[in-house]
Order: sequence, then C-alpha cells, then structure tokens
Amino acid sequence: MSVEDQQSSEDLEQAFDAETEPSVDEDTDAESAPVTVPGPPTSVMSGERVAIKALEAKLLGGERKLRRREVAAGAGVSILSARKVWRALGFPNFGDEDVAFTERDQAALTRILDLVRAGLLTEEAAISVTRSIGQMTDRMVVWQVEALVEDMVSEQGIPDAVARKQLVAQLPALVDSLEEILVYSYRRQLNAGIQRLAVRAEAGLQASEEGREGDEDDSPLPLARAVGFADLVSYTSLSRRMNEKTLAQLVQRFENKCAEIISVGGGRLVKTVGDEVLYIAETPAAGAEISLALAQAFTEDEILPQCRVSMVWGRILSRLGDIYGPTVNLAARLTTLAQPGTVLVDAMTAAALGQDDRFVLVPQKSENVRGFGEIHPVMLARGRGKGLVLD
Repeated sequence: MSVEDQQSSEDLEQAFDAETEPSVDEDTDAESAPVTVPGPPTSVMSGERVAIKALEAKLLGGERKLRRREVAAGAGVSILSARKVWRALGFPNFGDEDVAFTERDQAALTRILDLVRAGLLTEEAAISVTRSIGQMTDRMVVWQVEALVEDMVSEQGIPDAVARKQLVAQLPALVDSLEEILVYSYRRQLNAGIQRLAVRAEAGLQASEEGREGDEDDSPLPLARAVGFADLVSYTSLSRRMNEKTLAQLVQRFENKCAEIISVGGGRLVKTVGDEVLYIAETPAAGAEISLALAQAFTEDEILPQCRVSMVWGRILSRLGDIYGPTVNLAARLTTLAQPGTVLVDAMTAAALGQDDRFVLVPQKSENVRGFGEIHPVMLARGRGKGLVLD
C-alpha cells in the first residue's frame, strides 16, 4: 500500500466512528415459526411477538387466512399463473396447506391479471413490470431498514440487535407516511420519464447522428445517451483496512454525493456497484457537466478519495432498469485509463462537444483497449462558465 493510500485510510478512520455491533438474523415468518418465551411455560405471546403480529396485520391488510389455491381461485386463474406473478414479486414458495395470504393479496393478484385481460398489457409485459416493482421495493425496504437501524445505533448508543427489535415498535408510526412518499415519488419519476420519452427522444437521436458514418457498433440500438462511470480511487486497499461500519459510511457518502450531482445535472443514476456508479444523461453537454462535477466534488472532498470518471456519447439498449451496448463497455474501459480526478471521453464524444466553449478537450495518447482495438482518449476539462451549481 502506498503512503498516499495509507494516509487516506487513516483520514477515513478518523472521520467515521469505527465502533460496530454484530447483527442478528431476522425473525422467521410469524405463522410458521414456534414462539419461544423465556421463563415459565405460558400460552400468552410475548410483547415483542404481539407487536410483530400487529404490524404484520397492518402491512398485509389483515390476518393471513387464505391458502394459495383459494387466492388463485378467487382471482380466476390457475395456480401456475398465480405463481408466475408471485415469483415476479419475489415471494417465497408456499405449500398447498400454508395459510399465507390475505384478501389484499387476492385483490393485488386480480388487479395485475385484469391488466392482461383488458388487453392493456401482454402476459410477458405484465410479468416484467411486476418484477420491476418486486425488485425495486425489495431493495428499497432493505435500504430503509438498515438506514433506520444505523440511525438508532448512532443516536441512542444501543447495540444493533436491540435497535432491530425496537424498530418494530416504531415502524407503525412511519408506514403510512413512507407509503405516501413512495407513491408521490413514483408519479414524479414516471412524469419525468414521460417527458424524456415524448419531448427529448427525437432531439437526442438527431444529435447522436453527428460525426457518425452509420457503421458503428451501436448503430442498431435505439436510445442516444451520454453514458458515464465514476470509480473511487484506491477503494480496494482502503476497504481492507476498514471495519464494517466505516466501510458502509464511506460507500453511503459516495453514493449520496453521486446521486445528488447526477440528479442536479438532469441525469439518472442507473446503478451503484461497490465503488463505482453508472449514470446516463440525454445530451453530450449534460453528461459532460455531470462528469466534471463528479471529478471536482471528490477531488475537493475532505474524507473520500478522488475518483476516475469517463463519459461516452452513443446509443444504448435499456432493459430491466439497466443499460447495455458497446457505448457502456467503452465508457467502462475508459474509466480504467483515466487519472485520478480527471474525466476521459472518446474521440466521437469529443467531436460532439468540440464547438461548446464550456469544455476544453485535450487529446491523449492512443490506447489499445480490449474489444475495441486502438482508441483515442480525450481528457475533458472545464472551459467557460461555472458548471453545475450545487446548493
């Protein structure tokens, strides 16, 4: 490890509280798990179990009274079709005798099937859309629970295991508000997606034709986007010296800062993988502004290390909430070539930005890149203007 890496790690350790507590496994399902009550045998459930049962009834819309065949029959569909929906939502397998469902489960299944019956969605589209809901809400719930537990541990000075138990008592007061915010955010995000779809798509496709010959690898793909990566420098060596809590706080700080900058720049954070974020924007200029802001933000951050950034303007395929195609692969390759605190673009992206005086483009030496052969990287730097302004 270099002296610079070691110093960065020490700075991070000082910035974050390094004390952690071991986590515990979550409770098993309330209907199937035996209740163990300390002390003398009794038929009365513990206060903790009563709270869990009450919270479950609130979340599920009542007690579990229905078996899977009853729910499927009530929705007018076969068990096989019902299981396709439940698996798309991420539900576990239930046996024929498991009393695992409520009337709300039957209503939700019917609602999904009615979209197909009405011809609004094909079965394949309905399963794909349902899977998107299941996967996103699953990740969201894990994120929210961990955030609340971490906050309780930090603010109250209690062990992780105690915080998880106490959270059960606090959640009933939060559920309705969180649900309202979820629906509100969904509608806002859907509206933003419609604006991108209806208003900007054609302009983006026209811009994507500039400087192209028509035989590029990404020509068959439908969407023109600026694709960028930001990668923390020395993350692997730093993470080896950190405990669980410090590493989690580093990653969270990195994700939060990236999400803020990308959002302010009008882009979309596609995904985060450890020390790297993938984002898109709808024009070369928007992608360039976001990329420069990311490089600057992490250079100026007093805790996090610098990051390497790349951006490529080209066509992509968008599926399952992710993006694919040669443009994405080239942007990933350029990230590994970038120096800490800098942004690299390819020659075609540089050509698209060449007449914009907000950017300075500095050609770099040619590189042989796996899967692409010889490419001509260009370093992107700030020209006229202030760039993105963060509150």
